[in-house]
Amino acid sequence: MQGDKRFRTLWVSIFFVCLVLFLLSSSSGLKQPWNPVEQLIIEIAAPFQKLIRQTINATRDFWTNYFYLVDVRRENERLKQEMDSLRRENSQYKELLTAHERLRSLLQFREVVDKPVVAAQVIGMDPTGWFKSVIIDKGKNAGLKWDMPVVNASGVVGRIVSVSNNYAKVLLIIDQNSALDCLTQRSRDRGMVKGTSGQLCKMDYVAKSSNVSVGDLVITSGIGGVFPKGLPVGEISNVKEGEGKLFQEIEVIPSVDFSKLEEVLVIRITDPRIKEE
Repeated sequence: MQGDKRFRTLWVSIFFVCLVLFLLSSSSGLKQPWNPVEQLIIEIAAPFQKLIRQTINATRDFWTNYFYLVDVRRENERLKQEMDSLRRENSQYKELLTAHERLRSLLQFREVVDKPVVAAQVIGMDPTGWFKSVIIDKGKNAGLKWDMPVVNASGVVGRIVSVSNNYAKVLLIIDQNSALDCLTQRSRDRGMVKGTSGQLCKMDYVAKSSNVSVGDLVITSGIGGVFPKGLPVGEISNVKEGEGKLFQEIEVIPSVDFSKLEEVLVIRITDPRIKEE
């Protein structure tokens, strides 16, 4: 019984809506104003018609905006991927450009040295941690031998102290076991530059009477048969005359920034002292 009642109510509602639509359509072409019955029908049916229209518009706008937002989200994801790819390419380009500048400086320095050299890359630090040294990716197979000097575009790096077939260890000039004969470029005063196992070196055996001052460039003297003469070693940063001492206390800032050491040149000097390990 309830089902039949609901069915009849539905058909009455449909009939009422159809009647309203028929009356409105039949009178749409007439110019005379609505009569009271039509006005009543309009007042009753118009809100429902407005609600239906709003529902249709809202549904249409929802689907339109939904698909639009889906497309926008996909486009944003695509643009983000492209932006990430461009960032990676830009980073790689900058790295290649930086490496190119370093290698160009090395090549220019190679022409100044005017001796056979082998280019190598720094691949690690001394695994023991006892010495200020680095490992390079060239060894006996590249013609490297014990005690060969190592430089880069900025100046003296150190010398080879161990070598295998494909790798070598370079003792840096800042290591406390390193020492090389040098002179000041301006006054030509000689001394021995030694490492302190820090970021500075010291220049020993410079007499008090020597005319050295802060800012003087220290270069290799060529004595000893390891380093060619005239290679930059560092710059004097401090000069102190100790009381009761024969020599001045001199600090030297190395020309090479060892914290950024990546590529080096090994000078293949054919000195009788240089032998295979």
